Parts: sequence; structure tokens; C-alpha cells
Amino acid sequence: MITTAPWIVCPTILAKDENKWVFRTPNIGDGDQAHNLIASCPPLDMNSSYCNFLQSTHFKQTCIIAEFNDEIAGFISSYLKPENNNELFIWQVAVAPKHRGKGLAFNMLKELLMRDNLEHIKAIETTITKDNQGSWNLFKKLDKENNNHGSVTTFLDEHKHFKGKHDTEYLYHIPLTKTH
Repeated sequence: MITTAPWIVCPTILAKDENKWVFRTPNIGDGDQAHNLIASCPPLDMNSSYCNFLQSTHFKQTCIIAEFNDEIAGFISSYLKPENNNELFIWQVAVAPKHRGKGLAFNMLKELLMRDNLEHIKAIETTITKDNQGSWNLFKKLDKENNNHGSVTTFLDEHKHFKGKHDTEYLYHIPLTKTH
């Protein structure tokens, strides 16, 4: 079941199937399924399954699972930045291929931001490679909803930091203007 604040608009397809959707906090039993989901979502970087278990336990209050008919369809991992607890860093957004194009990623992000423990968040940050069009579209949509005050800078350079082993990661900083 989708719970929404009055300012959230659910896409038509997702709303049509709303009785089948559950957004929830992950738990230790979700670590392996989150790992498998991320593996099915290139160009996302694969982390160890241990990392996904930590996200599903230690960082569960800043992560979200979307289920469709008892199957994990989406996962967002994030954390509060240690030097600034008013900023939420979105690490990865994964949506199962068969559930793409329904607005699921945006709805998961909105659900996550509505949590009481995150009501103090003033900005979202994420890093995106140049070719990850799905992530650019998602975060540009969030930026647009928040008056287009976002900024993009180079965070980790392909040559300087990654020594040519990984594409440049651009930091997208989005100040939030909506109240939760």
C-alpha cells in the first residue's frame, strides 16, 4: 500500500497498482536480495553483499525497500553525511528492470524523505556518472520540484582519483525547499 503526503503525485501506472506496492524499512533478511537487485541494474557499481547487509541493518533508517507482490522491486541506499546531518547522501537507487518506467524510483525517494527521522533534511546529495541517464532524470525531477536550485560539480575525477579505472562521478547537490 502506498502512503502519500498531499504534495506527492503518484504516476498513473504505479497508482493503478497501488494495492500491490509496499514501501518499508529494510531489515537483515533483505541484504542478499538487495545485492541481487543491484546486480541486475547496471551501470550501478557492485558492492559486496556484506555492504548491502550493513545498509539493511546499520543504515536501515535512511534506506528504503519497495515491494511488489512480496518481491523486492526497488532499493534506495543512503546515509546522513557525518559532517552535516542535514544532508542525505543517496548512495544507490536500484529498480528491477521489469518495474522501470512506472515512477517507482521517484516515489521511493519521496517516501524516504517523508520519514519522521529525516524531516530535518535540508539537502540531498548524490554522485552520478555522465552516462547514467536514469539517475540524471530522477534527480533533475527532484531538483525541479525544489525550484531548480541544484548544482553539479566534479566529485571524483576519472583520471585524478580513479586513475582511469572508473568514470568521473559528478556530485549533484539539491537544496530541498518543500516541507515534509
